[in-house]
Amino acid sequence: MTIGVIATIPVQEGKSDEFEAVFKELAAQVLANEPGCKFYALNRSKSDPQVYKVLESYADQAALDAHGQTDYFKAANVKLAALVGGRPDIEYLDGVE
Repeated sequence: MTIGVIATIPVQEGKSDEFEAVFKELAAQVLANEPGCKFYALNRSKSDPQVYKVLESYADQAALDAHGQTDYFKAANVKLAALVGGRPDIEYLDGVE
């Protein structure tokens, strides 16, 4: 079953450019190396430019689990942790096919 993820991430004031640069590098690696990831995109809120949403879609639970175990994901999370302005909110969804 397809799994969707929406991660809502608050970013510190003045850190948006750096956050976006780190995320773009991560997204390129995810899309190039994870065949089970169908979609992985960063979006910025129009109502609050310090809030980002990552929209993700995975073929199944195994693909989502593999994503979290990659070295590039772990390395990006270390960099991103210094830029966020609070705890991310992660919502998991069942895909409708």
